[in-house]
Amino acid sequence: MAPVTLSIERNGRVAVVTFRRAEQLNAISSAMQAEITETFEALGQDDDVGAIVVTGEGRGFMAGADIKEYAAHSEPAFDDFQSRGRRMYAAIEQNRKPVIAAVNGYALGGGFELVLCCDLVVASRDAKLGLPEIKLALIPGGGGTQRSVRRLGRNRANYLLLTGGIFPAANFEAWGLVNEVVDPVELMPRALALATEIAAAPVEATGGLKRLTQLAEGNADLSHGLDREGEVVRRLFRSEVAKERVRAFAEKSAARAKR
Repeated sequence: MAPVTLSIERNGRVAVVTFRRAEQLNAISSAMQAEITETFEALGQDDDVGAIVVTGEGRGFMAGADIKEYAAHSEPAFDDFQSRGRRMYAAIEQNRKPVIAAVNGYALGGGFELVLCCDLVVASRDAKLGLPEIKLALIPGGGGTQRSVRRLGRNRANYLLLTGGIFPAANFEAWGLVNEVVDPVELMPRALALATEIAAAPVEATGGLKRLTQLAEGNADLSHGLDREGEVVRRLFRSEVAKERVRAFAEKSAARAKR
């Protein structure tokens, strides 16, 4: 059955996932949570997909949880929503394919936590991001306290978490989370161009890079990280794709040298 709260489009080897609850600023309902999880888990196993772009319809990338639904949750239902949310974020962060967030508007609370799970971030100049849960006497429950420290450093994370402030994309570019800030009309073309370039590489290589940089970000012992890096590069060197590309590059270099 086709998803209702989001759409999936193909652009060559790039899959574009668009949240489609524009009237609610793409806030996460239970149904949307389930569809995001299912979609990203499926795309991760799709051999025809080399990279994924995720964005939102309308004025919001994703404005956190659906507060109307939140307010109606019983305590057990709330606990279940949080537990299923952990699987949703893992489906993005641990995906075999690189995931690029194209942040087109508000990315707040759970939406910002989703951005933290992505591998690269391109944001519209008018995008605004933050973790405002403290204003509801809550804290982020989708990994925001942990991933914000890893991605931004403890002091900046505390600044976001303790104030609940909402800041423009330019701040997060300066802080190293957002890779590029572009004019709104350039957002999707730039994100698609970046994803297309990345998708041209074998998934074994891009997936290996994802795992290795996540390992380093998690402050793994350097020696352990270097061992894992060595394992990945040795495995890739033995692949037919790498052998062919290395051979072609060497032949081209030799031909240039003769000129």
